[in-house]
Amino acid sequence: MSDHVYKMIEIVGSSTESSDSAARRAIEKAAESVRNMRWAEVLETRAHIEDQKIAHWQVKLKIGFTLEE
Repeated sequence: MSDHVYKMIEIVGSSTESSDSAARRAIEKAAESVRNMRWAEVLETRAHIEDQKIAHWQVKLKIGFTLEE
C-alpha cells in the first residue's frame, strides 16, 4: 500500500425514504465533482417530524478522498 494524503469534506444528504438513502444520495452527489473518494463516516443522523411521523431524514457525513499527485 502506498502512502496517501487525504482531504476531508463534510456534506449533508436528505431523503424521505431512509437515513441510508440520505447517505447514499449525498455520496452520489459528491461523486459528481469529487474524485478519489475512499471512505465516509456518519457524523450525525436527524429526522424531521411532521404530523407525528418522520417526514425526511438528514445524514451528515465526513468524506475522505486522496489528493492527486
